Amino acid sequence: MTKLKICGLTRLQDIEAVNEAGPDYIGFVFAQSRRQVSREQALKLRRRLKSGIKAVGVFKDAPAEEIKEICSQGILDLIQLHGREDSACITRLRQHTGLPVIKTISMRPGLEAGTLDEIPADFLLLDQGKGGTGTCFDWSLIPKIKKPFFLAGGLNPGNLGQALRQVKPFGVDLSSGAETDGVKDREKIFQAVQIVKYETRRNS
Repeated sequence: MTKLKICGLTRLQDIEAVNEAGPDYIGFVFAQSRRQVSREQALKLRRRLKSGIKAVGVFKDAPAEEIKEICSQGILDLIQLHGREDSACITRLRQHTGLPVIKTISMRPGLEAGTLDEIPADFLLLDQGKGGTGTCFDWSLIPKIKKPFFLAGGLNPGNLGQALRQVKPFGVDLSSGAETDGVKDREKIFQAVQIVKYETRRNS
């Protein structure tokens, strides 16, 4: 089944919504963003998160010690790197935290499958550049990579079904597409979950 990640949770209401809806992953943004949370906020929210939903921490060029310290508090199940982190950094974080790593890739013409498959992350996240902008990139730019990847960038209940049918990613990642007026929208979260389930059944 295609996995669903709802990124950028900041409120207890958001946790209550995902606990009901049941996506596979949620994201706490530690990088500078309007969705940024402190480790204290993230810990409080994680304690309310339903068992079985995995928490991803989103970082951008953060010091490795900071990431490791947050991971040591039991807040996260996966690390997502959204900056210029190189292969050595990814490898060290995997070794020192024992957690899977998602590396975000800004899609552009000319990216080759071999180059992306060599990145030592467990997963890739293919985006249009700056996350959380609500903008899609040209999906035809995606090469035939072997590594499992999340599709992100401008996904919402209106285009999610098309994305799943056309791209067939390991997972999809919604942030602004699960919001109304800048805050997470319970109904859109539920719609996204139902669309993923429907398309998975349809293609099974």
